[in-house]
Amino acid sequence: MLSPAALPFFRELGDLKRIHSACAAGSIAERLFRDGWAALVDGQAPADVMKQVVAAALVAARLGDLDLATLRALGAGDQAVVILNRSFDEVTGDMDPGLRARLRGALSSGRPAVGPDAADVPAFVDKLARQPRAGVTCPGQPRIMLQPAENHAEHCLMVAVYGVVASPWYGADPVAVFLAGMAHHLHNADMPDSGYSGEMLLGDMLDTVIVQAREAAYRELADVPELAAAVRAALAPIGGDETPEARAFHVADVLDRVLEIEQHTRAGRLTMGVVLDDYGLVHDGPVKAFHDEILATTGLSGRA
Repeated sequence: MLSPAALPFFRELGDLKRIHSACAAGSIAERLFRDGWAALVDGQAPADVMKQVVAAALVAARLGDLDLATLRALGAGDQAVVILNRSFDEVTGDMDPGLRARLRGALSSGRPAVGPDAADVPAFVDKLARQPRAGVTCPGQPRIMLQPAENHAEHCLMVAVYGVVASPWYGADPVAVFLAGMAHHLHNADMPDSGYSGEMLLGDMLDTVIVQAREAAYRELADVPELAAAVRAALAPIGGDETPEARAFHVADVLDRVLEIEQHTRAGRLTMGVVLDDYGLVHDGPVKAFHDEILATTGLSGRA
């Protein structure tokens, strides 16, 4: 069940919004969001896409962009999957055993594989990656801006991943929760995010505007009617918290919303004691004694 013990795991996964590499533009979370939608509109089974995307996210918590394809390209060969399994096992020890086994089995497939038309994702996918989240807003108050701002693709991906992890706690179908997470901000592809303040100012027009924007996104799924129907069905219960799927979704949504803001405050509380002592930034090696001497001489070894 949900407990404070889950927060360190979710915090670590949430940093996928902030991990980048030279291999491609955007954060890992943003690219997994795009990979997931590319596979879904390619006709792949949502259950398979869910397993591959979530498994890739769990591995990336420690390995970053050292994914299956990259490790093989760098000469890891058969050891690539062994390395992925090692990373997966390091972070998933407290997960539901059944779900853990289901996801671990997808590691040998890597991230979702899509055909040559993968670039042709629905327009809403890339719009959500360009659409920033509102930050902290409150009616009658100025917006609190925290930079860099996450985007809606990153938020949706993390809600999908958190929701799958939370699904056994409520007996929820992880595939439905995954789809709800991936799709719950479809309307923000065309609707810039003005947050709680903007929603209150829209008043009676709020639902009309959201429906109009969401239907525009659904029209982009016209060529995959089964997927569109599955997405609609997954989103239907999340207006409340009556179903197991809705509860797992809302655990994911509210925790990602709050943990995103918390990570800004945690950075402000970071001390050199944590960095040097707990994390061993200057770690063991043949020149560590000299490195420590340099830090002591310059005053950077202080623990204030």
